[in-house]
Amino acid sequence: MTTARTVGFAILLAGCFAGVPAAAQDMLRYLDLNSPRMTTAEMSRADVEARITAARPGEPVDLAGRQLNGLDLSGLDLTGANFRAALLNGANLSHARLDGAVFDQAWMLKADLSGASLKKARLFGTQAQDGRFADADLSGARIAGDFSRADLARADLSGADFSADMRNQSMGLMRGVLNSANLEGADLKGANLSRAQLRHANLRTTDLAGASLVGMEAAGTDFTGANVAGADFRNADVDSARLIDLAGLAEAKNLDAARNLGLAIRK
Repeated sequence: MTTARTVGFAILLAGCFAGVPAAAQDMLRYLDLNSPRMTTAEMSRADVEARITAARPGEPVDLAGRQLNGLDLSGLDLTGANFRAALLNGANLSHARLDGAVFDQAWMLKADLSGASLKKARLFGTQAQDGRFADADLSGARIAGDFSRADLARADLSGADFSADMRNQSMGLMRGVLNSANLEGADLKGANLSRAQLRHANLRTTDLAGASLVGMEAAGTDFTGANVAGADFRNADVDSARLIDLAGLAEAKNLDAARNLGLAIRK
């Protein structure tokens, strides 16, 4: 039987190994993702609404470590809320206001945040695989968690920071992981994707103007129709990437310094 201590340890490990999928997967095989701890809620929507009402002006709601799996929290104003290490698997936070909220080491597997506002939110060590963030506003957010297979179509990610945290690597490289994620039509202007992992991602028609792609892992990624004006490709791995019909190509930086450029699909 999975204990709270085991879950907490696995959450810590998942956060530490974000960006190192093989290591994280090996650690998490000891965790039962179908256990009540990971699939049920200890609070109701009414309980959360009561906390919002009781909060003092300017005081963010504290839901750290809470078990909120599957809850319908759509449309709520949870600006600045603390969801650190909370369990939100399958939760519905669509169109919620979550500006400045903290989701560090939170579990958000298959959670729905479509149309939500997460301006300058913090998602460090977050497990958001298969999450739904279509049309969400994550502008200026710090994202160094696992968003593999997530749907971020048309999301506002302008100025977001997916870069690797080079200061704390004792238990693995923390960075944004968006392998096989859908970012079609997303706004990534000025985003920092340095050393982020976006293997086989869909970046069709994304706006990457002025974005840093330095050292980004983008093998097999589809950039068809993306705007790359001012984007820096230095040392980015574009093995088998589709670099077709790129807008602003003449203004792109260091494309000739990308890794495996000769193996990219170009037109």
